[in-house]
Amino acid sequence: MKHSPKKHLVAPGYFLPFLLVTTLFFMWGIPNNLNGVLIKQFMKSLELTVFQAGLIQSAFYLGYFLLAVPAALMMEKYGYKSGIVFGLLLYGMGCLLFWPAAYAGTYGFFLLALFVIASGLAFLETGANPFIALLGEKSSSERRLNLSQAFNPIGSVVGVLIGTLFIFSGIEPDAAAIARMKAGGTYELFLRQETLRVIKPYLGLALFAFVWAVLILRTPFPSFREEEHDAGQEQARFSDLLKYPGFLKGVVAQFLYVGAQVATWSYFIVYVQQYTGSAEKIAGYLLTGTLVAFGLGRFFSTWLMRFVAPPRLMEIFSGINIVLTTVSILFPGWVGMWTLFSTSFFMSLMYPTIFALSIKGLGPRTKIGGSVLVMAIIGGALLTPLTGWIGEQSDSMALAMIVPLVAYLYIFYYSLYGYASGVPGTVKA
Repeated sequence: MKHSPKKHLVAPGYFLPFLLVTTLFFMWGIPNNLNGVLIKQFMKSLELTVFQAGLIQSAFYLGYFLLAVPAALMMEKYGYKSGIVFGLLLYGMGCLLFWPAAYAGTYGFFLLALFVIASGLAFLETGANPFIALLGEKSSSERRLNLSQAFNPIGSVVGVLIGTLFIFSGIEPDAAAIARMKAGGTYELFLRQETLRVIKPYLGLALFAFVWAVLILRTPFPSFREEEHDAGQEQARFSDLLKYPGFLKGVVAQFLYVGAQVATWSYFIVYVQQYTGSAEKIAGYLLTGTLVAFGLGRFFSTWLMRFVAPPRLMEIFSGINIVLTTVSILFPGWVGMWTLFSTSFFMSLMYPTIFALSIKGLGPRTKIGGSVLVMAIIGGALLTPLTGWIGEQSDSMALAMIVPLVAYLYIFYYSLYGYASGVPGTVKA
């Protein structure tokens, strides 16, 4: 009796590169989700409005948008390993810039530092996502990428915990307390001390990034150029991607998804405090909790994909989030907070699933296709301040959650009809 060969989720001999690159998903989850803490902290220490603080995400995701294509071109020429190491060096340099930025006390300096961090992350995401997708059988690419991406929310949780424990002081003076500090000449000192609290966490991240760059530099990586390019085939061009309607719809889905995720997490603390009256540390711990739910959702959905096709699972999860987000808009308070909290569990599979579905069948266009999907992260830069603006104008962070709601409606459509439209070699599951 013949036995079919055992299929490995990760191709034999590739486990160490898989482990090192999977750790990158954890590493970029930390600064991504420290931003939510920074928004609340800078509203206090730099006296910013909700809209102004939302520019943190604009500067951050602008780095992704502008550097994704250069990252793809670099990796097209020099391979995934070179691009990933360069990305880690940029990441570390951006974190180091928080030191002089804090002493300068200038918001623009912080935005520059965040831009440099995100530029490094653009290299990491442009390389890591397709690298993991290619590290085994094509049929298991969504499951493999979901497994690696499951470590991203662990980084997210660590990031928010770091921010809550080491950046938030727990001191939230009301108008009367601020007036007393101003009268006593201690208010400026208080603001400076609050601003300086960001230094140590970011110095720790810089050290982590530099150490990991050395580890990757010393580890042999497989090359996929032979697998992506047929002999005599022309070099891939960005214009080629226009022939893939399913890919283009995936870019839109990714743009809206990242906007929904970033807007929800960026203003979750503001939502909690506005409707439940909780202190900033309690709100920070609740944000940590919703990121734990996100992580659990990633692992659970990776397991479920053994039995349910990824597009069908994303259809179900996006439908649930449509309901949950609607409740958080219509019933602000503890009910709305818990439904908004729960959306993280069901949004968890969306980024890696959209990414893997979108690059399937691209062949030699995989790297440039991956870079465009990373560019779609600009959704976080555009939809986050839009969400903040709606919240300011309406004086309701609940109403502002209409932005994530629209995103989930499109992702529901994409899961049903959009992902396989006109993509050669792709069959609807």
